[in-house]
Amino acid sequence: MGDEQDRPARVEDVEELASAMPHVTVEHGRDGNAIYQVGRKSFVFFRTPRPDAVDPLTGEKCPDVIVFWVPTEADKQSLIQDETTPFFTTKHFDGHPSVLVRECRLGELTRTELAEIIQDAWLSQASPRRAATWLADHPATPDHP
Repeated sequence: MGDEQDRPARVEDVEELASAMPHVTVEHGRDGNAIYQVGRKSFVFFRTPRPDAVDPLTGEKCPDVIVFWVPTEADKQSLIQDETTPFFTTKHFDGHPSVLVRECRLGELTRTELAEIIQDAWLSQASPRRAATWLADHPATPDHP
């Protein structure tokens, strides 16, 4: 069987992986939701239920949406248009460099895939100096540029 990195991703992995990136601080929103930041810029956050993200079956506001920043609009489109991924967006996030995923669908990603999404989110918000340092310390692998 595969190693620990190939197992389905879990909510705890979001917290662990985001916290493990350099220079990360964790803020908390009004409702106690975690907001992971680098240089005072959010790169991953647990969103409170909002009217723009509702469960298609119940019509209820989704209580389990996580927002991940992405480097570019092209990256966003490739993630949300690929029906094999759990990522989506709403009109509220039109033009915003981020994708959404429900906690209940995180398991559709492997822990490795989630780590790449979080690393890309961090890199998109980190200062150029911090990003360059991190990239120098983490050279590209053949399966991940």
